[in-house]
Amino acid sequence: MSDHIVSSFDADLEKLRRTISEMGGIAEKMLADSVTALVRQDAALAQSVVAADPRLDALQREIEEHAILTIARRQPLAIDLREIVSVIRIAGDIERIGDMAKNIGKRALAIGDQMQPNKIVLGVRTMSDMVLSQLKDVLDAYTQQDVAKAVGVWERDGQTDALYTSLFRELLTYMMEDARNITFCTHLLFCAKNIERIGDHTTNIAETIHYLVRGQTIAAERPKNDQSIQPAADAAV
Repeated sequence: MSDHIVSSFDADLEKLRRTISEMGGIAEKMLADSVTALVRQDAALAQSVVAADPRLDALQREIEEHAILTIARRQPLAIDLREIVSVIRIAGDIERIGDMAKNIGKRALAIGDQMQPNKIVLGVRTMSDMVLSQLKDVLDAYTQQDVAKAVGVWERDGQTDALYTSLFRELLTYMMEDARNITFCTHLLFCAKNIERIGDHTTNIAETIHYLVRGQTIAAERPKNDQSIQPAADAAV
Protein backbone atom coordinates (compact mmCIF):
# COMPACT_ATOMS: atom_id res chain seq x y z
CA MET A 1 0.00 0.00 0.00
CA SER A 2 1.10 3.59 -0.56
CA ASP A 3 1.63 5.77 2.50
CA HIS A 4 -1.62 7.60 1.73
CA ILE A 5 -3.65 4.38 1.55
CA VAL A 6 -2.10 3.07 4.76
CA SER A 7 -2.81 6.36 6.52
CA SER A 8 -6.43 6.35 5.32
CA PHE A 9 -6.91 2.75 6.45
CA ASP A 10 -5.46 3.56 9.88
CA ALA A 11 -7.92 6.45 10.13
CA ASP A 12 -10.80 4.09 9.29
CA LEU A 13 -9.74 1.66 12.02
CA GLU A 14 -9.31 4.45 14.54
CA LYS A 15 -12.82 5.72 13.80
CA LEU A 16 -14.21 2.24 14.46
CA ARG A 17 -12.26 1.99 17.73
CA ARG A 18 -13.49 5.39 18.90
CA THR A 19 -17.08 4.47 18.15
CA ILE A 20 -16.73 1.21 20.10
CA SER A 21 -15.34 3.25 23.00
CA GLU A 22 -18.33 5.59 22.83
CA MET A 23 -20.76 2.66 22.73
CA GLY A 24 -19.02 1.07 25.71
CA GLY A 25 -19.28 4.24 27.75
CA ILE A 26 -22.99 4.55 27.03
CA ALA A 27 -23.63 0.89 27.88
CA GLU A 28 -21.72 1.16 31.17
CA LYS A 29 -23.76 4.21 32.20
CA MET A 30 -27.03 2.58 31.17
CA LEU A 31 -26.33 -0.50 33.28
CA ALA A 32 -25.21 1.49 36.33
CA ASP A 33 -28.13 3.94 36.08
CA SER A 34 -30.75 1.25 35.49
CA VAL A 35 -29.86 -0.60 38.69
CA THR A 36 -29.54 2.65 40.66
CA ALA A 37 -33.01 3.59 39.43
CA LEU A 38 -34.30 0.20 40.57
CA VAL A 39 -32.76 0.43 44.03
CA ARG A 40 -33.73 4.08 44.61
CA GLN A 41 -37.12 3.87 42.87
CA ASP A 42 -36.01 6.78 40.68
CA ALA A 43 -38.45 7.01 37.77
CA ALA A 44 -36.65 9.91 36.07
CA LEU A 45 -33.35 8.03 36.04
CA ALA A 46 -35.06 4.89 34.71
CA GLN A 47 -36.63 6.93 31.90
CA SER A 48 -33.22 8.39 31.01
CA VAL A 49 -31.87 4.84 30.59
CA VAL A 50 -34.70 3.94 28.23
CA ALA A 51 -34.12 7.18 26.29
CA ALA A 52 -30.39 6.42 25.86
CA ASP A 53 -30.97 3.20 23.91
CA PRO A 54 -31.66 4.72 20.46
CA ARG A 55 -28.25 6.41 20.50
CA LEU A 56 -26.59 3.03 21.11
CA ASP A 57 -28.60 1.49 18.26
CA ALA A 58 -27.54 4.31 15.93
CA LEU A 59 -23.86 3.85 16.81
CA GLN A 60 -24.07 0.12 16.09
CA ARG A 61 -25.53 0.84 12.66
CA GLU A 62 -22.82 3.42 12.06
CA ILE A 63 -20.12 0.87 12.90
CA GLU A 64 -21.61 -1.78 10.64
CA GLU A 65 -21.91 0.62 7.71
CA HIS A 66 -18.40 2.04 8.17
CA ALA A 67 -16.90 -1.44 8.61
CA ILE A 68 -18.51 -2.72 5.42
CA LEU A 69 -17.31 0.34 3.46
CA THR A 70 -13.80 -0.10 4.88
CA ILE A 71 -13.67 -3.74 3.79
CA ALA A 72 -14.92 -2.81 0.31
CA ARG A 73 -12.45 0.05 -0.12
CA ARG A 74 -9.34 -1.34 1.56
CA GLN A 75 -9.72 -5.12 1.12
CA PRO A 76 -7.82 -5.78 4.37
CA LEU A 77 -6.10 -9.08 5.15
CA ALA A 78 -5.03 -11.03 8.27
CA ILE A 79 -5.02 -9.00 11.51
CA ASP A 80 -6.62 -5.95 9.86
CA LEU A 81 -9.57 -7.96 8.59
CA ARG A 82 -9.89 -9.70 11.97
CA GLU A 83 -10.08 -6.34 13.69
CA ILE A 84 -12.91 -5.14 11.47
CA VAL A 85 -14.84 -8.39 11.94
CA SER A 86 -14.20 -8.19 15.69
CA VAL A 87 -15.48 -4.61 15.86
CA ILE A 88 -18.76 -5.68 14.25
CA ARG A 89 -19.12 -8.53 16.75
CA ILE A 90 -18.30 -6.35 19.76
CA ALA A 91 -20.70 -3.62 18.62
CA GLY A 92 -23.47 -6.22 18.46
CA ASP A 93 -22.74 -7.40 22.00
CA ILE A 94 -22.64 -3.85 23.37
CA GLU A 95 -25.94 -3.04 21.65
CA ARG A 96 -27.53 -6.08 23.32
CA ILE A 97 -26.11 -4.97 26.68
CA GLY A 98 -27.87 -1.66 26.14
CA ASP A 99 -31.12 -3.45 25.35
CA MET A 100 -30.92 -5.38 28.61
CA ALA A 101 -30.10 -2.28 30.64
CA LYS A 102 -33.11 -0.62 29.00
CA ASN A 103 -35.24 -3.60 30.05
CA ILE A 104 -34.09 -3.16 33.66
CA GLY A 105 -35.04 0.52 33.43
CA LYS A 106 -38.50 -0.45 32.22
CA ARG A 107 -38.86 -2.94 35.08
CA ALA A 108 -37.85 -0.20 37.54
CA LEU A 109 -40.66 1.95 36.16
CA ALA A 110 -43.12 -0.95 36.41
CA ILE A 111 -42.19 -1.67 40.01
CA GLY A 112 -42.65 1.94 41.03
CA ASP A 113 -42.97 2.31 44.79
CA GLN A 114 -44.14 -1.21 45.56
CA MET A 115 -43.04 -2.64 48.88
CA GLN A 116 -39.81 -4.60 48.41
CA PRO A 117 -37.58 -6.86 50.52
CA ASN A 118 -34.48 -4.66 50.79
CA LYS A 119 -32.10 -7.59 51.11
CA ILE A 120 -33.00 -9.07 47.73
CA VAL A 121 -32.77 -5.69 45.97
CA LEU A 122 -29.28 -5.26 47.37
CA GLY A 123 -28.48 -8.75 46.05
CA VAL A 124 -29.41 -7.56 42.55
CA ARG A 125 -27.20 -4.50 43.11
CA THR A 126 -24.27 -6.71 44.13
CA MET A 127 -24.72 -8.80 41.00
CA SER A 128 -24.86 -5.70 38.80
CA ASP A 129 -21.66 -4.33 40.39
CA MET A 130 -19.94 -7.60 39.55
CA VAL A 131 -21.09 -7.51 35.94
CA LEU A 132 -20.32 -3.81 35.57
CA SER A 133 -16.76 -4.58 36.65
CA GLN A 134 -16.61 -7.30 33.98
CA LEU A 135 -17.87 -4.83 31.38
CA LYS A 136 -15.33 -2.15 32.31
CA ASP A 137 -12.48 -4.68 32.28
CA VAL A 138 -13.39 -6.24 28.95
CA LEU A 139 -13.69 -2.82 27.28
CA ASP A 140 -10.25 -1.93 28.67
CA ALA A 141 -8.97 -5.27 27.38
CA TYR A 142 -10.24 -4.37 23.90
CA THR A 143 -8.63 -0.93 23.96
CA GLN A 144 -5.32 -2.40 25.14
CA GLN A 145 -5.70 -5.65 23.13
CA ASP A 146 -4.88 -7.38 26.41
CA VAL A 147 -5.64 -11.09 26.02
CA ALA A 148 -4.83 -11.94 29.65
CA LYS A 149 -7.30 -9.35 30.92
CA ALA A 150 -9.95 -10.58 28.49
CA VAL A 151 -9.47 -14.18 29.61
CA GLY A 152 -9.77 -13.00 33.22
CA VAL A 153 -13.24 -11.63 32.41
CA TRP A 154 -14.11 -14.87 30.62
CA GLU A 155 -13.14 -16.91 33.67
CA ARG A 156 -15.35 -14.80 35.99
CA ASP A 157 -18.56 -15.67 34.15
CA GLY A 158 -19.19 -18.65 36.41
CA GLN A 159 -19.28 -16.37 39.47
CA THR A 160 -22.06 -14.32 37.92
CA ASP A 161 -24.03 -17.47 37.12
CA ALA A 162 -23.64 -18.73 40.68
CA LEU A 163 -24.92 -15.44 42.13
CA TYR A 164 -27.86 -15.45 39.73
CA THR A 165 -28.78 -18.97 40.86
CA SER A 166 -28.71 -17.82 44.49
CA LEU A 167 -30.92 -14.82 43.72
CA PHE A 168 -33.30 -16.97 41.69
CA ARG A 169 -33.85 -19.34 44.62
CA GLU A 170 -34.21 -16.51 47.12
CA LEU A 171 -36.81 -14.77 44.95
CA LEU A 172 -38.80 -17.99 44.68
CA THR A 173 -38.74 -18.28 48.47
CA TYR A 174 -40.12 -14.75 48.88
CA MET A 175 -42.91 -15.51 46.42
CA MET A 176 -43.87 -18.74 48.19
CA GLU A 177 -43.85 -17.06 51.60
CA ASP A 178 -46.18 -14.21 50.64
CA ALA A 179 -48.29 -13.98 47.47
CA ARG A 180 -48.12 -10.18 47.69
CA ASN A 181 -44.45 -10.42 46.75
CA ILE A 182 -45.10 -12.25 43.48
CA THR A 183 -45.40 -9.25 41.16
CA PHE A 184 -42.43 -7.42 42.62
CA CYS A 185 -40.24 -10.52 42.75
CA THR A 186 -41.12 -11.46 39.18
CA HIS A 187 -39.90 -8.07 37.99
CA LEU A 188 -36.71 -8.52 40.02
CA LEU A 189 -36.23 -11.99 38.59
CA PHE A 190 -36.28 -10.56 35.07
CA CYS A 191 -33.85 -7.82 36.15
CA ALA A 192 -31.45 -10.41 37.57
CA LYS A 193 -31.69 -12.47 34.38
CA ASN A 194 -30.93 -9.42 32.26
CA ILE A 195 -27.85 -8.74 34.38
CA GLU A 196 -26.75 -12.36 34.01
CA ARG A 197 -27.16 -12.09 30.23
CA ILE A 198 -25.08 -8.89 30.22
CA GLY A 199 -22.37 -10.96 31.88
CA ASP A 200 -22.67 -13.45 29.02
CA HIS A 201 -22.16 -10.65 26.51
CA THR A 202 -19.01 -9.44 28.30
CA THR A 203 -17.78 -13.03 27.97
CA ASN A 204 -18.60 -12.94 24.25
CA ILE A 205 -16.51 -9.79 23.92
CA ALA A 206 -13.65 -11.45 25.79
CA GLU A 207 -13.75 -14.35 23.34
CA THR A 208 -13.73 -11.92 20.42
CA ILE A 209 -10.65 -10.16 21.82
CA HIS A 210 -8.87 -13.51 22.06
CA TYR A 211 -9.78 -14.18 18.42
CA LEU A 212 -8.64 -10.71 17.38
CA VAL A 213 -5.22 -10.91 19.01
CA ARG A 214 -4.45 -14.63 18.72
CA GLY A 215 -6.35 -15.47 15.54
CA GLN A 216 -8.18 -18.37 17.21
CA THR A 217 -11.04 -18.96 19.63
CA ILE A 218 -10.57 -19.94 23.28
CA ALA A 219 -10.21 -23.72 23.28
CA ALA A 220 -11.65 -24.38 26.75
CA GLU A 221 -15.36 -24.72 27.49
CA ARG A 222 -16.97 -21.56 28.82
CA PRO A 223 -17.37 -21.66 32.64
CA LYS A 224 -21.07 -21.89 33.59
CA ASN A 225 -22.66 -22.13 37.04
CA ASP A 226 -26.32 -21.34 36.38
CA GLN A 227 -28.23 -23.99 38.33
CA SER A 228 -31.59 -22.21 38.14
CA ILE A 229 -32.93 -24.64 35.51
CA GLN A 230 -31.09 -27.73 36.74
CA PRO A 231 -34.10 -29.45 38.36
CA ALA A 232 -36.10 -29.21 35.13
CA ALA A 233 -33.15 -30.50 33.13
CA ASP A 234 -32.71 -33.43 35.51
CA ALA A 235 -36.39 -34.30 35.30
CA ALA A 236 -36.20 -34.43 31.51
CA VAL A 237 -33.40 -37.02 31.53
